[in-house]
Amino acid sequence: MKIVKPCYYKDFKCIAGECPDSCCQGWEVDADSESLAFYNTLDSSLEIKKRIDSVLDKDEFGNTIFTLAPKKRCPFLNSENLCDMHIAIGGEHTPYTCRTFPRFIYDFGSVREIGISFSCPVATDLIYALNSHLTFDVEVNTEPPALNDIDGELYYKLSNSRKDIYNILQSDESIALRLIKMLEYAEKLQSEIDSYEKGNDETDFFGVFINPELINPEWEEKVKNRENRSIENSFFNENIAVYFIYKYFMQAVFDLDVLSKAKMAAVGVLISTYFGNDAWTMHLWSKETEHSQYNMDRYKQLLKNAKCLSTQALIERIKQCQ
Repeated sequence: MKIVKPCYYKDFKCIAGECPDSCCQGWEVDADSESLAFYNTLDSSLEIKKRIDSVLDKDEFGNTIFTLAPKKRCPFLNSENLCDMHIAIGGEHTPYTCRTFPRFIYDFGSVREIGISFSCPVATDLIYALNSHLTFDVEVNTEPPALNDIDGELYYKLSNSRKDIYNILQSDESIALRLIKMLEYAEKLQSEIDSYEKGNDETDFFGVFINPELINPEWEEKVKNRENRSIENSFFNENIAVYFIYKYFMQAVFDLDVLSKAKMAAVGVLISTYFGNDAWTMHLWSKETEHSQYNMDRYKQLLKNAKCLSTQALIERIKQCQ
């Protein structure tokens, strides 16, 4: 299998209790079936077993979750911001989300793409400090391809198209012009792949960022105190767009929606432009949106249905930020 990772991936290291915004606070964690099976093997007299059983619950989607403690803290997060479950039974037996976060892993048959999410402040610091084009490291191991029903011809087309978009985003033109060219390219590509039903949602552009589930009030203040600025021609803004294309674009092999992925990349740069051109701002947005099922489902719908996020509306907004 071919493994693809961002060039800075090898430099990532969790800082645990020193983290300025713990990933163990602010959102619910699912208890996956493999972890639950292991918890059932624990001696019922163990304190950690009693604690696990006492906080297991079901959410409205039927997922088994751990009930959060006050201030939306994980019930196993101790006063030193370390995980009591990890300490008691080992990190390999914590839930899958905890074992893998902030990594995202996507399998496309013989290709596995791995990255680290902006929702981790260490990850955003790494990409913000990257004063060059974002590139990707590739290695090959002996692991067999993942079982899949991917349309090989579509995958090949999307893979080549993503390379084209990388080239557009990493050109010498202004960031604004690159984003416009990317959106125009994606709209044409979308017409070749599948129809794109545009909606009539009247949500205001800045209303897009007022999420129904508020995780960190600091994000709400960012939106409220937004500023009208020009798009900076920085590597950070370029790499924000490339990050979103890397993370989401190939998902179109499953849902046939390339245009929304390109819009997400453009909006990512606008987030930086309006709310703060720094790593912390992007971290706040990501934790607030990418890692809340409510907020992310809403965001995906708005990318398709909101008039303010149509290709032309985004192009006009980007021109205003030049």
